[in-house]
Amino acid sequence: MALALAGLLAVGGAGTARGAVPPPPPGWRLQWSDDFTGPDRSLPSAAEWQIDTGHGYPGGPGNWGTGEIQNYTSSPDNLSLDGNGNLRITPLRDGAGNWTSARIETRRADFKAPAGGTLRIEGRIQMPNVTGDAALGYWPAFWALGAPYRGNYWNWPAIGEFDIMENVNGINSVWGVLHCGVNPGGPCNETTGLGASRVCPGASCQSAFHTYRFEWDRSASPNELRWYVDDQLFHSVNQNQVGAGTWADMTDHAGYFLLLNVAIGGAFPDALGGPTPTAATVPGRPMLVDYVAVWTRGGTTGPPDPTDPPPSGSSQLYLRTGGGAGDATASATTVTLASAGGANHDGTPHNPQVFTSGPITRTYDGGSTQFDLLVDAGTSVANGQQVRVSYDRTGDGTWDRTETYHYFATDPTSGYEHYTQARGLQSATGTHGNLTNGKVRVEVWNAIGNGSSTLGTGNQSVVRIPFG
Repeated sequence: MALALAGLLAVGGAGTARGAVPPPPPGWRLQWSDDFTGPDRSLPSAAEWQIDTGHGYPGGPGNWGTGEIQNYTSSPDNLSLDGNGNLRITPLRDGAGNWTSARIETRRADFKAPAGGTLRIEGRIQMPNVTGDAALGYWPAFWALGAPYRGNYWNWPAIGEFDIMENVNGINSVWGVLHCGVNPGGPCNETTGLGASRVCPGASCQSAFHTYRFEWDRSASPNELRWYVDDQLFHSVNQNQVGAGTWADMTDHAGYFLLLNVAIGGAFPDALGGPTPTAATVPGRPMLVDYVAVWTRGGTTGPPDPTDPPPSGSSQLYLRTGGGAGDATASATTVTLASAGGANHDGTPHNPQVFTSGPITRTYDGGSTQFDLLVDAGTSVANGQQVRVSYDRTGDGTWDRTETYHYFATDPTSGYEHYTQARGLQSATGTHGNLTNGKVRVEVWNAIGNGSSTLGTGNQSVVRIPFG
């Protein structure tokens, strides 16, 4: 979603809306999808998506770091399903000239190519149907950001950004861009990024649905990233182009989360149309999203196939109601974290919710524990949730490694917040080593405060252990 400039290539072809997620292509396994089915003016699934609001993340760059001018809202006027199987993101302008629009991102932030395999992210999208002077300032996008960006907001572009579909000013073209390394300059030529663009095949980008696809291929050497529109390849970048260190920074973390938004104004549309928007810019032209889906092919991770041998434990543990942890369940659930009762339980579990996974047999990869827990204290003031992760390397009942992280002070506004490892490690005992029929235990509790809290489970809160 950052500034991206590139040349144009003209080729033909077009697609039509499907109305549902297509079946997996041969050899691919569906990891996640949303076909945006629901009543007109309803919001997208809260279990799958979170809604960004305002002019930036709390503590992050202003104007979302791009210079865009709109205020993102959760109003159905800006963000809703259309009742016909599409997501609708509509920029609007009020009588004072103020713009509003919408931006959503997946709750999951673990989309990653399996070792030795390929990740495929795809969406069928109709860009806002507006062109010429009336489109100046429109900036629709379908993209992905590296998971470590959540809770930090200042580590871009090192953590990686994949712009699967970008467009500005109603131009009949799709841009695909990689952002990486350092800003400005670096191997990805920031803030421009490494990008390419081309005319949409057949019908224009604005007048019809087209399929926009991104692939991250770890099955070939060097690894490669590829961008497609309607199955036609128009851009690629391999790891040799950016260097081993830069590639590792953007790929050796937990994965990526996906975003959909329509911005107004900012560096990219300004670069191709002068200061935008203008008095001629017309509000009310939505981006329509038919579906978004993520598949993987090959490799050593992903949901088990019925013909596969029994797994030896996952390195990605979703917390489950009932005290287990493992692959994500199909739906979002919650558990309650008991009140700290006004006492200080910083560093010491107090009436914790406990989640255990095992047996796990995996090789320590030299990394560190990562987690993304969805927590909400409602309107309670001065509550703080805390997590401790413990490793029993051989399953003998001895916790060989225990890590306690600084607690996360939730705000007194209802709605989930992300508690991640970015809060920092408070204390650790023992050492890591390979897991052989081992166990992992996750304890979550309220360290401070007088109220209870809610922890998202099922397909929401995840702990990623550093084992390949």
